[in-house]
Amino acid sequence: MVQVPSTQIPGVYHRRIGDIVVTALSDGYLDGSVEVMQNIAPAEATRMLSDKFRPGRRTSVNCYLVYSAGRLALIETGSGDYLLPTAGKLRQNLKAAGVNPADIEAVILTHMHPDHSAGLTDPKTGEKFFPNAELVVHENEPRHWRDDAAMNRADDRARTLYFQCAREQIAPYHNQTRTFSGEVEVFPGVTSLPLHGHTPGHSGYRIASGGKSLLIWGDIIHVPEVQVPRPEVTMAFDTDPQAAAATRKRTFDMVTADQLLIAGMHVHFPGFAHLVKQGEDYLMLPEPWDQGFD
Repeated sequence: MVQVPSTQIPGVYHRRIGDIVVTALSDGYLDGSVEVMQNIAPAEATRMLSDKFRPGRRTSVNCYLVYSAGRLALIETGSGDYLLPTAGKLRQNLKAAGVNPADIEAVILTHMHPDHSAGLTDPKTGEKFFPNAELVVHENEPRHWRDDAAMNRADDRARTLYFQCAREQIAPYHNQTRTFSGEVEVFPGVTSLPLHGHTPGHSGYRIASGGKSLLIWGDIIHVPEVQVPRPEVTMAFDTDPQAAAATRKRTFDMVTADQLLIAGMHVHFPGFAHLVKQGEDYLMLPEPWDQGFD
């Protein structure tokens, strides 16, 4: 008797950038309300999602391995056990990709929200999931999430899920943390790009090799169906919504002018796409599947 599949295939996808291989790993997805979107009426956001055959606000959560110069880095760690059970799948997809977490030399974060950094550490035991990795993050991130005054100004949910989670997750790496500012090479072929607004230290990473390049742009968007055509739409969890919107518009203009391939943590898996401009509007074109990742 033929056995009907009961689970999805692993979320692993490889993309070559010159001599560097970037592997997208799915941490799963998060479903949520359209009410967290700002500068748009909920009914309008729902209509835009429905027009794209989306039943609601589903947010892909992506992480990326970087194989460069014989070394291995991981950009983002996913949600761990802090959010919905539909996420927190990074470690099982690392296993599916044949990667031992102990072989990862650097864990690079775009920022320290829980869907990006909550897979660093086991909250029950304090054990590091990446025992040999250096934690690399913009200097503003630990400074902000360790700021007691900022934590006290936050609501109960943010205090627990953002500030406390960030502190718990990075604490075991306190002797293995490297911070940076501005545009610097943080790993061979990987250069940081300040994209502040969503959080005080939110950063993208430009990967370049052999005349090819990719911008991993972090949380420039959360809801592609809405924020690509309407870049003024912000999220309730933007630290500085006005700055986040300005950064998004500036980044959109840069990647369209340079015809730059992007990858996003919340672009639907595997997250590689181009952005094009049509008149005053933007359109996202997901990159076609590449079997050979040449």
